[in-house]
Amino acid sequence: MIIRLAHLCFYTDRIEDMIRFYRDVLGLPVQFVMNRSDGSPFGWYFNLGETTFLEIFDKDGAIAEWGGDPAKLEQVEFVNYRHFCIQVSNIEKTRSTLIEKGLDVTDISIGLDHSKQCWIKDPDGNSIELMEYTERSLQLAH
Repeated sequence: MIIRLAHLCFYTDRIEDMIRFYRDVLGLPVQFVMNRSDGSPFGWYFNLGETTFLEIFDKDGAIAEWGGDPAKLEQVEFVNYRHFCIQVSNIEKTRSTLIEKGLDVTDISIGLDHSKQCWIKDPDGNSIELMEYTERSLQLAH
């Protein structure tokens, strides 16, 4: 049986920018770092709560470790991908904190699901929805 989403995986050419963004700006703890066979780090697992993670690999390190065609990694494989969502506990405070850290954050709105939401982008341009559930959120309805 399916329990929950385990992780999302991104490859990047901007690993240092991505580490700073997810660790330092969003405050996600690094659960562990994966090293290549030569001992050099190339993959970072960021904890998104409980057993859900964001996995980010340095593209060149991944190619060096596992092989592969760099041209194929440049192709968009998932044309239907739009965003991922991170649940937050206080969206107003979260938004203010991220703005203070220099991020461009949309205004807070209420979605069709009755949850509060605002949006940001990571250094690679991946869209991230920040969501706070409300007492009317459809996600919490039984």
